[in-house]
Amino acid sequence: MKTPMEKALTPYEAVGGEVVVGRLADRFYELMDTVPQFAGIRAMHPASLQGSRDKLFMFLSGWFGGPDLFVEKFGHPRLRARHLPFAIGTAERDQWVACMVLAMEDVGVEEGLRKKLLENFFNTADFMRNKPD
Repeated sequence: MKTPMEKALTPYEAVGGEVVVGRLADRFYELMDTVPQFAGIRAMHPASLQGSRDKLFMFLSGWFGGPDLFVEKFGHPRLRARHLPFAIGTAERDQWVACMVLAMEDVGVEEGLRKKLLENFFNTADFMRNKPD
């Protein structure tokens, strides 16, 4: 049991802060760009993934409980609205989630935290679906 002076770590702190969140965003897009299994979601992105990578890093920073970089630069994420131009179904959701799972494993996110994050990632990715299967 935590004493009143102890507080639970945010996911941002638990993963290792800015450095690891940056590595996670880098690895996610490296995998998307090179693993044939993720070709469907790769095709939805521009030739250069740097802008997408930067936005994911900024978003994850705030979503994990760290600095709210995305909101500071772009305003409310409005994730669903931002993803409406892209046809996202179950296959795209599953590719995105699988890519993030591999990225989390590759950067060393601890298993217990990875499971908690995976649940949140899946629910968010599922909410992005906008086309029938």
